[in-house]
Parts: sequence; C-alpha cells; structure tokens
Amino acid sequence: MEESVRQQLVDDHFLFMSGDANLRISGMERDWPEGRGIFHNDDKTFLVWVNEEDQLRIISMEKGGDVLGVFKRLARGIQTVADSVKGECGKGFMLDEKYGYVHSCPSNLGTGMRASVHIDLPGWTEHGVDKLKARCEELALQPRGTRGESGGQTGCTYDISNKHRLGYSEVQLVQTMIDGVNKLYEEDLELQKKIYEFPTFLSVNSLVAKYVTKELWDKLCRHVTSTSGFTLRKAVICAIELDNQSNGVYAGDWDSYKDFAEVFDPLIQEYHGIKPDAKHTSDMDFSKITGNVNPDAPVHSTRIRVGRSIDGYGLSPGITREQRLGVENLMKSAFATFKDDLSGNYFPLTGMEESVRQKLVDDHFLFMSGDANLRISGMERDWPEGRGIFHNDDKTFLVWVNEEDQLRIISMEKGGDV
Repeated sequence: MEESVRQQLVDDHFLFMSGDANLRISGMERDWPEGRGIFHNDDKTFLVWVNEEDQLRIISMEKGGDVLGVFKRLARGIQTVADSVKGECGKGFMLDEKYGYVHSCPSNLGTGMRASVHIDLPGWTEHGVDKLKARCEELALQPRGTRGESGGQTGCTYDISNKHRLGYSEVQLVQTMIDGVNKLYEEDLELQKKIYEFPTFLSVNSLVAKYVTKELWDKLCRHVTSTSGFTLRKAVICAIELDNQSNGVYAGDWDSYKDFAEVFDPLIQEYHGIKPDAKHTSDMDFSKITGNVNPDAPVHSTRIRVGRSIDGYGLSPGITREQRLGVENLMKSAFATFKDDLSGNYFPLTGMEESVRQKLVDDHFLFMSGDANLRISGMERDWPEGRGIFHNDDKTFLVWVNEEDQLRIISMEKGGDV
C-alpha cells in the first residue's frame, strides 16, 4: 500500500491495523498483511474489510440519522457480495441453523450485526454515565465511547448500538436500536431541563453544601468556561453524587477559579485558613534550605511531590481529549531533554505490556483507574489514553502524566536526605 493511500485511509478512520494482542496471540495476524484489504465505495458510505478478525466485515454508514437508508444499502451490498461469491465458487455464507452466521468470536454469532448511531446526550451525561448504561440495558442497547469498545467516552457524544446478536433477526435488532435511541433522546430532553435545577447535595456537611446557595446556583449554573467548557454542575458533581466529601468541588480549568470565584474563593479561604487578600509566594531555591534531618534519626525514606498544570490546557476534570494528548506530547519532549540523574524512560498506559505494568506495580509507581472521585468528576474520561509514568534510571524521580493533576512530579529516595 502506498503511503498516500494509507494516510488517506487513516484520515478517514477506515484502516484496520496489526498489533491487537488478541488477534496476534490467536493466530489471526499470521502472514500479515498478505491477503488483507479494504474496499469502499466512491461516497465512502459502504466498506468491506477483508480478512481482519472475520473473513468479511461489511459496513454501511453515513452522516445523520437515516438508519433505514443505511440498512437498505447494507442489505444490497451483502446480497451483491453473496451473489458474486456464489457465482464464482458455488459457496454461500456459513449459516448455522442453531448459531446463525458463523464468526471467529462466539460473541458475534447470530446476525454478526452491530447497528449504531453517534448521538449527543447531554442530559444523560449530567444525570450520570452509569445511569445511562443501566437505562440502555433495559432497552437492550449498549453505550460506548465514540472511539469504540476501549476508546473511551468524550463529552456528551455516545455510540449507541444493539446489545444482542444471537436469537434475533437483523430487522428486529435494527428496530430495537431505532426505538431505543428515540426513547433515549426523548428522555434526554427532559433530563436537560433538570441540569439547571438547584441540586440536592448528598455531602450535606461539605463546603460546597455550605457555600453553593440557590441564589448563587441560579446566577452561575448556565455559565460555560472557555478553556474546556466546564460548568458549575460539573465542578460540584462529587458533592451531589457522593455523601463523603469534605470540599466536594473540583476545577476543570484555570477559568473555573475565576468564573466561579464566588464559589471557590470562600471555600478555599476556609479550607486553607487564609484571608481574602492573601498572596501566595513560591520559592524552589534549594540553596536556601539550612541543615538536614539528623542522620542518626531512624528515617526510612524521603519523598517530596508537587502538582503542576500547564497554562492553556484544561485541568483533569474538564480537560478535552485533544488537550490531554497535547500535555502528554509536551511531556514526552521534556523527558527527552533530561540528562544525568534525571535521565530515564516514559511508559504510556495505552498499550502497556503486562511485564512493564507488573514491574510498575511491584515498584509502587503505577496509578490506576477506579477511584470514585476521579470517575464521577470526569477525570477518568478516555482512560487510559494520554496518561503515563516517567521515572529515571535510579527510580528516584517520577512524573505522573494526566492523573488527578496534569503533572504530579515526585522526588524520593531511601534515607533522610531531604
């Protein structure tokens, strides 16, 4: 394949590639790339993948919501392929009386069909992704991020598809998807009306519950920040959904502290015990430090860490996918400049080999998903993309990229040499 063709297929999101562990280990990538290819029509609305996970993966798609039109084109395309194959070799598609159309993965038996739409559901997003998943289960649907099964969810756009493959006809599954999506949209419009209603805070003793009054909420709840599109509801969502918060608020970008200052300022002042006119001074000049920990003191280890955020990029609760990747790329460049005792390696979480992951776990270096605050506040969107860990060769200097902070920078060693 010529590079110009390959790049065009990448730009169109049509290209399938090698590297998937399941495909490799199961033997599906033998003789790669021989015998594989991609067909698409001139309008780029009908595709056939040849010899990827299945012998054939036949796809019909277009912008907008004309599901019936997409299904009609799919049916015509499938029949045309079937007629051509039958005419040339006398064979038809493998169709089992019990299991339907035969595929390499048992999860695809039956119709082998996944009918989906990409749809914005801002009301459901605010209501809660877990609640959307539960509702889709009731409707026999499956919600995903717009970049597939492991690609993560971004913003309020979801890929909604039929959940079942086996035991239902293609027509039944398409109809289920159409009816379910229409129902989700109808419910989303109602949920959007509730976004601006003054919430009930489960964390009744949190600082958010103390300082976010209905008057203040009504004043600020419709404002959206410019850097990452953050809102007051997103900022206080942990105090709304969890009952164990002391503060209950996160900033989605630097703008949040300015645009929602009437919430953040009194809360910060109480938490840190500072006055409204306080000024912070930063000083990293280590030559000003006098003395050290007594060498006879039974100190096991010393660790100092800071968080840092790059101007112009959102903070973890609000950062966009593009901004997160931008931060990671900036750090990859920075890591390449490290010399002497800072020199080391960066380990991105995406595509991390099991041996590397286990070593980072053994060293107690790895951060992982699953924290309720990080999940509910939006910090785990698109997980694990754009995240990673750098450590130097001596394992005394670490940088976590895009966890709770854009950067968490750590210096540590055995003993008490602070």
